[in-house]
Amino acid sequence: MFEELTNQFEDAVKAFKGEAKISDENVDEALKQVRRALLEADVSLSVVKDFIEEVRVKAIGTEVVRGINPGQKFIQVVHEQLVNVMGGENDPLADSEEKPTVILMAGLQGAGKTTATAKLGLLLKEKNQKPLLVAADTYRPAAIDQLVTLGNQIGVEVFNLSQNSKPEEIARKGLEKAREEGFDTVLVDTAGRLQIDTEMMGEMVRIKEAVQPDEVLLVVDSMIGQEAAEITRSFHEKVGITGAVLTKLDGDSRGGAALSIRKISGKPIKFIGTGEKVEALQPFYPERMASRILGMGDVLTLVEKAQKEVEIADAEIMQKKLQEATFDFSDFVKQMRMIKRMGSLGGLLKMIPGMNKIDDGMIKSGEDQLKKIEAMIGSMSLEERNKPELLAAQPSRRRRVASGSGYQPSDVDKVLADFQRMRGLMKQMSNGGGLPGMEGGLPGMGGLPGMSTPGANPYQSRKGKGGPSSAPRRQRPVKKKKGFGDL
Repeated sequence: MFEELTNQFEDAVKAFKGEAKISDENVDEALKQVRRALLEADVSLSVVKDFIEEVRVKAIGTEVVRGINPGQKFIQVVHEQLVNVMGGENDPLADSEEKPTVILMAGLQGAGKTTATAKLGLLLKEKNQKPLLVAADTYRPAAIDQLVTLGNQIGVEVFNLSQNSKPEEIARKGLEKAREEGFDTVLVDTAGRLQIDTEMMGEMVRIKEAVQPDEVLLVVDSMIGQEAAEITRSFHEKVGITGAVLTKLDGDSRGGAALSIRKISGKPIKFIGTGEKVEALQPFYPERMASRILGMGDVLTLVEKAQKEVEIADAEIMQKKLQEATFDFSDFVKQMRMIKRMGSLGGLLKMIPGMNKIDDGMIKSGEDQLKKIEAMIGSMSLEERNKPELLAAQPSRRRRVASGSGYQPSDVDKVLADFQRMRGLMKQMSNGGGLPGMEGGLPGMGGLPGMSTPGANPYQSRKGKGGPSSAPRRQRPVKKKKGFGDL
């Protein structure tokens, strides 16, 4: 998401290299690059023109304080303007005092409307609300079945009638059920079309009149670029919407829709879809998105994702194990599975400031390495997982694990060496010893910048057998294997 836009913004800052202040000349050079980046990201031309002019005025009129170079100041101005263009702050979902809150989901066919309805239902459920999904799309084949399947998957009830029923009647009866049975929120999934037409708009108006929604959310495919903003404006003029849900931001979208919708349509983006999983829906925060675009990461969203998956008691237990160097392979698998629930490894890494330079090929290599490690751990007995020292002491166990996972004994040796090195470093940290050279890391993470794994594999002897008890003099350097950190 936004990788190309991020790279071009970084190139724009190079115009200030070696400069002592922001001037007309160097800001013009930087703004040319910014303009090109925004247009290539499919941002609306009118939005680009306003954006460039406002950045120019603010940048030239800003004093550069001591300790801050002109490039950093320029990025600050761009960040502020990006936030402003995207709406300034998060616009929360309506919450009606008189329950249930009614949310009408609209959009063109193929935008991901039915999936977005289920995702929003899950998000509300996780906030301890009781949502009801209403399947009012009677046109698309299997739309009702799709919503029912998703509802079962997330444990949220779905109300539906036969496909011969009128959509407004389904919506009305769904609302009646919600009132009778104490549901907090009603999410009405409606039919889409391949294009905006009179029939579609007439049906939306009838459904709206039948349920009097508190929110009308337009689900928009970010892949269509600046056209997304025009569709949002058109829907608002004809039906009256309160906000947008921008989907497929994990794909090849260039980001233009996120930067154009608020400015063109006047309506806020309330949620963004960042993947196919039902959990992949996030509230939209303009400041966080601006930070992602500029390669600054998004630590707050990363923390929120972690908080959803990690129990405080579990975190305290894990912290104690790390401090006492009793962290084992069972703990490692548990942590890896938690990370998978949080999202893709690439998506998580790019939320960390400074990690936006890791390209997709290196991330793929890291993911493959983690799968390899998980396969090896899967071949270990429970006792071996809980007591890695058994593997360290007995080469025959390591050979069995290698055979069972389909890898070489040397691969198991490498993982075990990295693992024990990590445990030693964690113990050293807990004793206030620091991390000289930051060598080591999680198994297979030896090649991350600043976390290299120098030296020989301590489990490989001259004859390729050996183990921790092998005499050091008989060891020889072994060619370093590429690990997760060799990203």
